[in-house]
Amino acid sequence: MYKSGDLLRVSDLGDPRSGRSSWILQKMMSFSGVFRSSNSIDIILNDDRLILSKILEDKAGQVIQTLSESHWTSSCIITMRKFETLVRDHDEAYAVLSYMSGKGKAKYLSIQKREEQIEGVKVSLSSAVVASSIPTHLDYDILQLVRTTEELQQQLDVIEKRYESSRKSALAALKSGNRNGALRNARELKIAAQSREKLSSFLNRVEGVLHVIVDAESAKKVTEAIQIGARAIKENRIDVEEVQLCLQEVDEFVGSQEQVHKALDSAASYDGAEDEDFEEELKELEMQISDQNLMVSGPKSEKDGVVGASLKKGSANVDLLSEAMSGLKLGDAPKEPCIQSSATATAGNHKGLELETA
Repeated sequence: MYKSGDLLRVSDLGDPRSGRSSWILQKMMSFSGVFRSSNSIDIILNDDRLILSKILEDKAGQVIQTLSESHWTSSCIITMRKFETLVRDHDEAYAVLSYMSGKGKAKYLSIQKREEQIEGVKVSLSSAVVASSIPTHLDYDILQLVRTTEELQQQLDVIEKRYESSRKSALAALKSGNRNGALRNARELKIAAQSREKLSSFLNRVEGVLHVIVDAESAKKVTEAIQIGARAIKENRIDVEEVQLCLQEVDEFVGSQEQVHKALDSAASYDGAEDEDFEEELKELEMQISDQNLMVSGPKSEKDGVVGASLKKGSANVDLLSEAMSGLKLGDAPKEPCIQSSATATAGNHKGLELETA
């Protein structure tokens, strides 16, 4: 694993202060005992602990991802303290920084101000490596401004805590009836508020300068990109009208693709329509078909008209006959008087026969 590069010694990592130094040179330096000092970086680099290269790669990816969420530029400059908080370990921070420096994704920065040394890191947030091997004066100025913002923010946090503490103490003194204590806390509260206002104003000014620098760098990159594009057009002898025509065709193609997507979306929404809409359409179609059938079954010739008229007359006669039959009282109730009359008639006939025989 060590020969394949999957397992590394901390001493094999390049010194972040020397940029993208090779591991072979670092090994030779460690074997010969050259470049030793009491600096913490040297103590860590001369350590013979083993570390997986995959861990360093993952740590470096996490650092770049975290910084990309708060920076929209292709690179950023942070203090070494901030870098250590991202890695969450002092020793691992220098190991990850050495790994990123060897890959061209980071650059170590250092400024000596009076009796203090300001350390920082310039990290590439894109696929490109850090631009130059030698840091520029602008990089050092940005590092100093970033360090100033961090210190101001720390002081502002301390004053904010003091302000809240004085406010709570003043309220407690007022509730307890301690007027002198309340006045003393109110005085401290006012001083803390004034200090907070001054620090906030100064912090906003420093952050404004940083934003101006970042915007200037972005504008410079845009200008350089425009110049490169113009130079390429000139060298390749491309007409500006051809470029505009090509861009117009691209816009038309994009617009047609959007229309296709909208049509597909509308078709998908139509497939999910309710069944009631389809039932209404089916009813309308059935009514149209029935009307067409009636038109087809109507009289097509004079013979058909005569037959139709005779059929109508026959149906009328049948109707009259049914009405006449319904007028006759052929129910069950009238049957009894008929039977009685027939019985009396039979009795009268028998009496007549008896008189004749007598």
